[in-house]
Formats: sequence, structure tokens, C-alpha cells
Amino acid sequence: MTQDAGNGDTTGAAAFPRAVLDLFDAYVHGAIDRRGFLSQCALHVGGTVAATATLAALSPDFARGQVIKPDDKRILISHVDIASPDGNGTVRAYVARPAAKKDAKLPVIIVAHENRGLNPHIEDIARRLAVDGYMAVAPDALTTIGGYPGDEDKARTAFATLDRNKIGEDFVAAATYARTMAGSNGKIAAVGFCFGGWIANMLATRLPDLRAAVPFYGSPPTLADVPKIKAELLIHYGGNDTRTNAAWPDYEAALKQAEVRYKAHIYDGAEHGFNNDTTPRFDKAAAELAWARTLALFRRTVG
Repeated sequence: MTQDAGNGDTTGAAAFPRAVLDLFDAYVHGAIDRRGFLSQCALHVGGTVAATATLAALSPDFARGQVIKPDDKRILISHVDIASPDGNGTVRAYVARPAAKKDAKLPVIIVAHENRGLNPHIEDIARRLAVDGYMAVAPDALTTIGGYPGDEDKARTAFATLDRNKIGEDFVAAATYARTMAGSNGKIAAVGFCFGGWIANMLATRLPDLRAAVPFYGSPPTLADVPKIKAELLIHYGGNDTRTNAAWPDYEAALKQAEVRYKAHIYDGAEHGFNNDTTPRFDKAAAELAWARTLALFRRTVG
């Protein structure tokens, strides 16, 4: 594993007490509810009013982080409904592709979201990949309950009601469909963030023709399934993300034993979610380096 420095920007995550960042991570991942976050955060920031302001400051601002607008003339956007008989029945996916290559057959990148469904940030990630020449397919695990609701708290609550294994089958169905969907050249890779990082890892164990998988701060797949991986892995971790990083030693041992091709990077000082430029946990230096490495892998493995 290589180690790289983050940016140490005091206007970002470093502006918040470590205890508050850890509480926010617990809140985002369902370990505590909103009331629990506010009551505990208040102890560190001077009261409930300050805690409420802190939560607002740490929460996503999708407009601030948007890189490619939905109406950007360089891309074409569509949606597709994909049958998922082993999952939740149907999964709807957001599809972005370069407008200049509207008739070309392109490699496909499956984009796997965090634990809030297909929110505007993940759609933006798909559009960024389209600008780089790929067809990006971003399924929404919340399809079965109406799709992303437009509110992060509601999305997180809805997500927690779903069966994790069925969500996994939805993504397998989407990736399988992507092989032969209109506009695909059959070459596929995957990238995912947080929960989507687990999806990227899991897809590598399920799809023998997946050429590359890039989990950002995601949980490992079932370790017994690691020998099934044929894809090349590029694994990104935030140095301060002790919760996620705790699983890495066992995962690395399994990868080595199975002789899987992989590279892993830890970005010193970076938080869980460091690639998400809609929140203060964004680390510009770490995110730019991780994304450059990701695009380099995709260029080499799917073209």
C-alpha cells in the first residue's frame, strides 16, 4: 500500500473537532440518529444551536460540488429499467455517454452509489466519466421504493429498510445488462464509493469478465470469494477512516493469497468520503490523485 498526503485544508474537515467528524461518520452510516448526533455534538461545539449549524455545514451541498451540469452539451443522458429477478425485481439506472460518440460502442463503467441511493453527486460522477469518453451506468438501489427522494436523511432512512443482498443482486443485474446494452462494446469496469465501494468489490467476485474495480473506502467482499476475482483492483482509503481501514489487513492477505492484481493507496489525513466534493470531508489533493489513478486504470483496462 502506498501512502500519500492529503491537503490539510482548515476550511474543510480539519476545521471540525475529531470527535465531531467521528460522530458525523456514525450518523451517516446509521449508528446514531439525527437527535443522537445533535445531542452528542453539542457537547463539543458549545450547545444545540451550534450543533445544528455544524450538521448543516457537514451535510452535502450538491450545487457547490457539481462539476458537469445535467444539461452539458458534451453528454447525453438517459434512463433504463433493468430486470433484476434475484434482487428487487427492477432497478432503474442513470446512463451518461459522450454526445460526440452517440453512435459509437463504448466501454461501460458501473457507478455504485453511497448509502443514500442515486443522489445528484453520484449522477455528477457518471457525467464526469461520460465527458472522459465512457458510457456510465449508475443504478439506483432505491428504485424499488420510488428512487432517490431528494433528501439525504429520507434517502438514508429508506436505504436502511432494504435487503443488502438484494441490492447487490440489482447491481449484478445492471452490470450483466451493461455488457450487451445498446452503445456498449462489452468491456466493463466498476467504481463505487462507501457502500458502493463494497459493491465494486463484490462485483469483482461475481463477474469474471469485469476488467477493473475501483472501491473508494469500501468494505471488502466475502473473503472466501476473493479467489474468484479476475479484475484488476485499485483500492482507495482515507488515512483517518479507521472504521473502514480496520478490514484492510485481512482483505489484503486474501488478495495476496489468491494472487489478485491490485494496488492500494492510503491518503494521509483524508477522511472517509474524501472524494465527495459536496461536503467538507472532501480532500482536494487526495481526490484529484485518486481520480487520476482511477482514470489511468480505466484507460489501460477498458480503453
